[in-house]
Amino acid sequence: MKMLFFDLRDSEKDFFNNNSFTDFDITFKKEALTEKSKLSSEEYTNTCILCVYRSSILTEKVLSRFKNLRIIATRSHGFTHIDIEYCIKNRINVFNVEQYGEEAVAEFALGVIIYLTRKIKTAMIDIRKEKINPKLYEGELLNKKTIGIIGCGKVGLKLAKIANFFEMKTLVSSYKESPQFEKVCNVVPFDTLLSQSDIIYLHMPFTTENYQIIGEEEFRKMKDEVYIINTSSIELINLEALYNNLISGKVKGAGLDILESDYAKGKSSVNIGGETMSSKKNHKITEKLLDMPNVLITPHLAYNTKEYINNVLANTFNNIRDNIKGIYTNRIC
Repeated sequence: MKMLFFDLRDSEKDFFNNNSFTDFDITFKKEALTEKSKLSSEEYTNTCILCVYRSSILTEKVLSRFKNLRIIATRSHGFTHIDIEYCIKNRINVFNVEQYGEEAVAEFALGVIIYLTRKIKTAMIDIRKEKINPKLYEGELLNKKTIGIIGCGKVGLKLAKIANFFEMKTLVSSYKESPQFEKVCNVVPFDTLLSQSDIIYLHMPFTTENYQIIGEEEFRKMKDEVYIINTSSIELINLEALYNNLISGKVKGAGLDILESDYAKGKSSVNIGGETMSSKKNHKITEKLLDMPNVLITPHLAYNTKEYINNVLANTFNNIRDNIKGIYTNRIC
């Protein structure tokens, strides 16, 4: 079956060098698939499978060019970059990756928390300037602090267990119940989490319902000198409100593991309510945030381990093979 594999990264090449896929006719492309992409007429006609990442934007205009498309496999948990309504109408099966490297993301989140609370960035900036002032680098112990986890998936559960090891108090707020969480932390209403947490951690799939779930009103409900960590989508936080609260001191530090496209392209790749949002304003705010010593911004690194990348690719191809056999593992539609 003819497959176009977009968004190929150097880190993924080892997987294909070490595994054989003779049952697929794969064409690899480093670039993302968007409305600006130009493919051959043969590719538009013969392609049955698209394998993409979140940087590919699969609008109706893009998808309608493919004449025999049957499967879309996204190498991500989120799928807002795909026009699901079009896929349903045209009987195109869409699959995502259920396992999102919970160990990798939870460990990364802890690293960001320590990076911020121990003022590592400030110390690194000063040591390059050969201007050392230990008093400015006095950090805080995590012991006895309260961490509020928004979203009770596997990543949140893993981080809650790690936080307990550090003797932190853990709170969780989520739209769905999880008996596993009740064993390791306190399940509380959203507003209670905001008002009682010293550190607030977000990890949840982005949807139209939770767009900017943290905004100016939510910041007002938080403790003074709170830390904000987000390893999900940048769209979960109102960046202007975050910047203002960092300037005022209400937020003591922030760690944002944003998507590459969010910052590098200066625009959002996320489709909300059928329209692609422009984020030029967020791009300008991100520039300001990058210069702040109490802010850490990384280009979607939380999941990025060799083990996770290999697992994602293996699961993606298993999903595709299952679909061909009539088994719909991790099917969105």
